[in-house]
Amino acid sequence: MPTKKIILLSFILIFSPTLLFGAHGISIDGSLKYPPNFTQFDYTSPEATRGGKLVLHQIGGFDKMNPFTRKGEAPYGLEMLVFESLAVSSLDEPFSEYGLLAEDIKLADDKMSVMYTLHKNARFSDGSPVTPDDVAFTLDIFKSDKVHPFFAYYYKDIAGAEKIGERKIKFNFVRKNRELHLIASQMRILSKKFYAETGFDVNRNDNSMASPLGSGPYIVSHVNPGKTITYKRNPEYWANDIPSRKGMFNFDEIVIKYYKDQTIALEAFKAGEFDFISINIAKQWARDMTGPKFRSGTIKRNNFNHSNNAGMQGFLMNGRRDLFRDPRVRQALGLALDFEWINKALFHGQYTRTNSFFSNSHLAATGLPAGLELEYLNQYRGQIPEEVFSRPLVAPATVGKNDIRSHLKKARELLRRSGWNIENGVLKNQQGKVFEFNILLVSQSFERVMASYVRNLRKLGIKASYRTIDPTLYTERLKTFDFDMIVTTYGQSQSPGNEQRNFWHSSVAAIEGSKNYAGIQSPIVDHFVDKVIYAENENQLIAACKALDRVLWYGYYLVPNWYLDSHRISYYNKFHFPAQLPRYYSPFELLMTWWE
Repeated sequence: MPTKKIILLSFILIFSPTLLFGAHGISIDGSLKYPPNFTQFDYTSPEATRGGKLVLHQIGGFDKMNPFTRKGEAPYGLEMLVFESLAVSSLDEPFSEYGLLAEDIKLADDKMSVMYTLHKNARFSDGSPVTPDDVAFTLDIFKSDKVHPFFAYYYKDIAGAEKIGERKIKFNFVRKNRELHLIASQMRILSKKFYAETGFDVNRNDNSMASPLGSGPYIVSHVNPGKTITYKRNPEYWANDIPSRKGMFNFDEIVIKYYKDQTIALEAFKAGEFDFISINIAKQWARDMTGPKFRSGTIKRNNFNHSNNAGMQGFLMNGRRDLFRDPRVRQALGLALDFEWINKALFHGQYTRTNSFFSNSHLAATGLPAGLELEYLNQYRGQIPEEVFSRPLVAPATVGKNDIRSHLKKARELLRRSGWNIENGVLKNQQGKVFEFNILLVSQSFERVMASYVRNLRKLGIKASYRTIDPTLYTERLKTFDFDMIVTTYGQSQSPGNEQRNFWHSSVAAIEGSKNYAGIQSPIVDHFVDKVIYAENENQLIAACKALDRVLWYGYYLVPNWYLDSHRISYYNKFHFPAQLPRYYSPFELLMTWWE
């Protein structure tokens, strides 16, 4: 939480309970770190200079230039570099946003609407002004079936837009939601005129690779479909001196090169083909970051600590498959993972085991439920596993030499109780069906991890296999839920909310493109998702997150993996960067505060 708090008039009713108060920023609890006259964020530098060329990489490819539609894959960086929102998050506060396209934000005292005054200088890259009509058009698009289904339910509680004046527009809400004004302010605003002319659907008029129009710091200057994209800094960028943008986006040109896999990409980096890489493979960080360029200091490597909510990574089972419908089966598969051996033998001891869907945060359920959290859970006592009340969230550990054997013995008993028995070394049910499934991978680096896991599954008589496929095909298979098991990550913010509906809610289980990969359809899970979304204060949010955490954990929808509380970053020694790190950030967000 910020150490210095400034209470906003937009959240305190001083003169009349019906007044609206404007503000340069908004938050959940009414506190902001930065005052109205702040000049730039602390994690940026007043010494930053503009210029130079930044070359980055990405794995896979891209086949469209609209990041908001469901079909296809948009190029890396397009949404952040080309499109802008009404307000932007501060990377050193968990629940705050500051004006960008909107210079003034007013939350109604009944929390049922929010009004924006657009910045008088806000412009799209073609010089046309950003207007209330553009904002209203954007909301209509994002609530329609023309976009990825995530947006429709993310903005579900925004009833509609009402134009108030030349630069004013109001969003009306369906119901109270303490973070809805923050969610609304994150909306990236589109040009109504541009999409009326080109068409919004990527398949319309063969405009799938047409360069989009946005108000952001960059424009698309060159595209080699699926291979490279070049962003050029807009010399007429309207927000150069806006406090929430000052000291950021300093490179004149940003080039993204695409590679087949991470191993090839790392070798290309060491050969000088691009400038910056975030390493997510422990072996590469421990063993492969070597050579004369590292010894001479031409290439640097550092761990950049963060306070991000690590969320959950795991081996997720597709509950739409009959094989994984029984929670005892899912629990048994979790017992076959020997994390301690993998961490020591393959990861060089770099990782921490995940014991929560909100890892590395104050929202993680610890110990046994108590207080308001217990009160929430007690409503479903007898309908949810008793372990929710009696066992802390702790993944099976293999500290002792015989621990994995005892885990597999317990797994065998769970499988037997769910109708699966070993015959001649093969696990079968009473109908003679063999227990077999495939694990779909997008990175070859995970194959050595899966080799260990599959060996343990074989000891249970399970015929498991794994296969690495092309990233584009992998993305499409996930969107259509065409898999048995995958490795997936559920990233979490410091203030979970509407995105939880996309992860776990019954209403999206059958919607292609949602992230409810497990196919969860549980009224109880739905209830706690709604508790998170509609929490009225911080205590209710924490209690709801912890309750949801426990219900998901003991649903055994995935096999919990591991996390890291720092970013492993390597870069060529050509950069300057601010003295202060942000607290909650991605490597790309960090890089956008650097300069050459």
